[in-house]
Parts: sequence; C-alpha cells; structure tokens
Amino acid sequence: MIKRSDRNSPPVPADRLNASRSNWKEALLLALCKNLPLSIGRKIRAITYRAILAEMGQSVQIENDVDLIHASGIRFGSQIKIGQNARIQCCGDNSTIHIQNNASLDRSVEITTHGSGKITIGEQTYIGPYTCLSGDFIQIGHSCLIASHSSLYTEHYTAGDRSYSSQDQASRYKGIVIEDDCWLGSGVRVVDGVTIGKGSVIGAGAIVTTDIPPYSIAVGVPAKVVSQRTAKAAKPSTDEPGQEPTSNR
Repeated sequence: MIKRSDRNSPPVPADRLNASRSNWKEALLLALCKNLPLSIGRKIRAITYRAILAEMGQSVQIENDVDLIHASGIRFGSQIKIGQNARIQCCGDNSTIHIQNNASLDRSVEITTHGSGKITIGEQTYIGPYTCLSGDFIQIGHSCLIASHSSLYTEHYTAGDRSYSSQDQASRYKGIVIEDDCWLGSGVRVVDGVTIGKGSVIGAGAIVTTDIPPYSIAVGVPAKVVSQRTAKAAKPSTDEPGQEPTSNR
C-alpha cells in the first residue's frame, strides 16, 4: 500500500509514514513529560508513556530525564522502577527490550539493542547506577543483582583479515546469559559468548571471558572460579536417638 502526502510529492510507503508519525508522537510526549519533577511527574509519565511503549504494566515508576528511544520495541512489566537519567533504546526496527515485573534500574543505566536484537531483564532484578548493557542478545534472569559501573557488551570484531580497515571489520555476536540469582560486583565486565550459571557471585572489577558454572564464586582478570557456594548444612541435633527434641521439652 502506498500513500501520497500531497499531489505533487513522490509516493511514501505506508509503513514508513506510520513509523514517522510514531516517532513524532514519541518525541512530543518525551519533550513534554520527561523533565516534570517530583511525584506529579512520575504520575503523568505513568499515564502518558502507555501511548508509546509496546507494553506497560501497573505501578510503573519512571523518574525524570529518562530517554526512551524507539519505545514501540520496549516492554515494561508491573511495579518496575526506572531511575533518573536512564536511557533505554531499540536501535533496530525489530529489536526489543523487556523489563519484567518488580525489576529496578538505578540512575544513569544505559540499555541498547540493535537490529533484531533482544534484551531481557528478569523479575526482581536490580541494575546498579552507570551500568551499560549493549548488544544483540542479553538475557538476565530473575532475582539478580548487578552493581554499579558494570558492563555487558555482546559486540566483538573479526580482526584477522587485514584487507579490511579496522572500521570495516565484520561484527559478530553469540550473546550473554546471566542465569537466576546471580550477583555481579561493582565494575564487572562480561564479554560476548559468556553464560554465568545460576547463583554465581562475580567479584568487583572482574572481567568474565568464559562460562562460569552454577553456584561459583569468581574473581580477577580474567575471572577465575575460586570456590563454590554450598547449601548451609543443618545444625546437628544434640538429642540422643529416640529422645523427644529439646525444643519440645
């Protein structure tokens, strides 16, 4: 289907025309609402941003000066919090960012996906201030804690062919997976292709270049597993076999 904006102009594809209208709507609402202060600003944003987001649950709290770029690809669950100066952007027509229920992004967090990329932040996960997530596929599980100034980047380049300039080297990605209940300390960097197993702890300042098994504690550059997290053993009973437990005497 082709639409003409006026009789003398060249034909404009309908999908491009609709996208242009959507971008204007997004820009207008952000310009009017994103810098409104205090609780009144949060209430207004919680109402008006439903018009530009792909999905927005209940009780969403968006602080002032938050940028939402190509918001039609962004999905917010319920009871999430987006801190001041955060930036969330879908840079591709088919890219998506999904922030699930009860997740929290602190101030100045930046999340960017490209092309047909997908970034998911699980329920009850906290992303600390000045943390950057960027790439084509990043999946963070539920109940994770990622401390401040951390970075997760999926981009890397094949630099072996010298017939291409550094700027023209092809970008490749495998993706990053952070499984449930992980804790990344301040300043941790995770590179492309890494999976951090469930329940793992990564020490501050570590650079994670290889997979980390579940329930591991890893530190250093590059990160190395130094110990395993274990289930707390039950306290042994002091009662003799066949006796009534002390707590019930």
